[in-house]
Amino acid sequence: MTSALILGFDPHAVPGMDGDAMRAVLDDELARFGEHGIDASMTLLAPDASAEAAVVAALSGRVWDVVVIGGGIRKPEPLLTFFEEVVNLVRQHAPGAAIAFNTSGGDSVEAVQRRLPQA
Repeated sequence: MTSALILGFDPHAVPGMDGDAMRAVLDDELARFGEHGIDASMTLLAPDASAEAAVVAALSGRVWDVVVIGGGIRKPEPLLTFFEEVVNLVRQHAPGAAIAFNTSGGDSVEAVQRRLPQA
């Protein structure tokens, strides 16, 4: 079975975001992976010094076919160095995984499917 790890920000750690509503979107998206025969896990990060250890632990927990780096990490220009660090951690700790990018919490399945070999 294909495996996918989604890395994103914990919506409760993002100022001004309705954390409960966004978490519901993320949980719905995680459930959608099962409908597509993909074993998925999500690691939600705080944008602080704890993130690196959380990313390394998630990446090292098993072999991943695809790692999705969420738009919240990738899009805001002030977080460029954070995004860069996450990409390099994926390369180091999951070298065999394809890297994918979603545009929101609701299209991670499609991001993973783009990186899977076509049958």
